[in-house]
Amino acid sequence: MSRNWEEDNQNPGLKVLLGSAEEAGEKYVFARKQQLLHMFLRLQLDMDGEELTEQETALYDRQIRVWGADAQRRLSKSHILVSGLKGTVVEFCKNIVLAGVGSVTLNDDRLVTEELLSANFLVPPDENVYSGKSLAELCCDSLTDFNPMVRVSVEKGEVSKFSADFFDKFDVVVISSCSLSTKQSINEKCRKSLKRIAFYTVDCRDSCGEIFVDLQNYIYTKKKNDEAVECLLEYSSFEVLEYSTEDNLLQTSIVLSDEKYGARENEMKEVCFVENRRSCLTSTQLGNLMYRNRAQPYIHWEAVSVPWRSLPRRVSKLYLAMRVIEKFEELEGRIPGETSAADLPNVQKLRKELCEAQSLDESQIPDSLLERLLEGRREFPPVCAVIGGILGQEVIKAISGKGDPLKNFFFFDAMDGKGIIEDIFRQKS
Repeated sequence: MSRNWEEDNQNPGLKVLLGSAEEAGEKYVFARKQQLLHMFLRLQLDMDGEELTEQETALYDRQIRVWGADAQRRLSKSHILVSGLKGTVVEFCKNIVLAGVGSVTLNDDRLVTEELLSANFLVPPDENVYSGKSLAELCCDSLTDFNPMVRVSVEKGEVSKFSADFFDKFDVVVISSCSLSTKQSINEKCRKSLKRIAFYTVDCRDSCGEIFVDLQNYIYTKKKNDEAVECLLEYSSFEVLEYSTEDNLLQTSIVLSDEKYGARENEMKEVCFVENRRSCLTSTQLGNLMYRNRAQPYIHWEAVSVPWRSLPRRVSKLYLAMRVIEKFEELEGRIPGETSAADLPNVQKLRKELCEAQSLDESQIPDSLLERLLEGRREFPPVCAVIGGILGQEVIKAISGKGDPLKNFFFFDAMDGKGIIEDIFRQKS
């Protein structure tokens, strides 16, 4: 019938047909992968169809009346990693365990010291009990007593050395008491995951506290004029390291349905936000959403490398002071929080260098504030309760998809009693 393959392959018309078939096959494979990915993410993140047990419904009856059975179901199926168990984080752990999350994994291999005991109510005061046990092991025992229905476990090791695959098991990652480079590294690993992982850092020094939030690209529901409205927020990373362009060949853009694009109601329920090993955005009940693919450079936002001269005029002084202290600890190779008033002259010198490089007046970072942060080795339990409560509230919002989430920094100073939210980012392409 055919002369031979080589002769047929020289036929221009056949080449076009073969090329079209190959292209169609690639498109089918890509579309099928998308469908499977959406199914996987639906099971992993939304967990629809998994009802609360009678025991869970009875135990969480009061809070179900506040945020609903659907939100409680999402909480009960969520998995949270917590690293760095200082006073603020302990308050947070207590709050989410009582709220009824699915599981909490603790990571902190430090042994108990007098300083750690001062703000950690989960550690028994009896030395015979905590002798030889790590902080994570002791906190695990106490948290299990708070709510036996929540699975609390311990993961040993240095959190900065965990592989990217390790973080895929979690829906939320909360870290504290770690270096600037560790924050950057873990944030990057969370963003590389095939599913969206909510990332938080929290630090409390003296009577001051800071929370950083990265929900990547996040859709949530809020009420407006007695109607449920879907909202999309784009978050900046703490400070993502540079990616190779090969990892960013294709990006999928999300746009709210509009007559301009002819989107139909409920056209798409779940959307993969970025292809090729980048962060994903999924949700049931997204409402009217559509997507289109286009080749473009990967765009991300950084929260701690923003040029200071481009910050809002009344940005919190705590933001600037914390960046100076972080930089000092990194340059000196210090463990976070291992500072004292004796370091003030060197920190002042660094502040001067940074302010000159950033064209910022040094008065924006007062000596009195720097001194307080440097001396703040011990945490104040009342401040821990405030910061830990706010953090717990934000994590519950992120898991349930209900309520306006914090974006992207929260600062608290007990000296004036004010809590300030700052949205700080730098767009890069």
